[in-house]
Amino acid sequence: MSINIVLEINADPKGQETLLTTLQTILPDTRSYDGCNEVIVLTNQDDPYNFVLLENWESREKYEKYLSWRQERGDLDALGEMLSQPPSIKFYNTSTY
Repeated sequence: MSINIVLEINADPKGQETLLTTLQTILPDTRSYDGCNEVIVLTNQDDPYNFVLLENWESREKYEKYLSWRQERGDLDALGEMLSQPPSIKFYNTSTY
C-alpha cells in the first residue's frame, strides 16, 4: 500500500528565489528515486512564501531511505537555510470509503 506525504515549507523572503531554483533542480532526482510515485508542488495563492509538496511513495520505509540520502548529501541542511521555519511533514494512508 502506498503512502501519501504532505510536506509544507515556508520560504524565507530573502531565499524564496533560491528555494524555487533548488526545487526545480532537485525534484527530478526525487521523482526518479526508488519508491517515488509522484511529487506535486503547490504554491499558496494567498501567501507566495508558502509551498506544499504532495508526495506519493510506495512505502514509508522507501521515503525514509530517500530522506536519509538527502540528509547524507547535505541537501536538507541547505534547504533549511532557505526556510523561515522548520518544515512540516505528515504521513497519510489512502482510504477508499
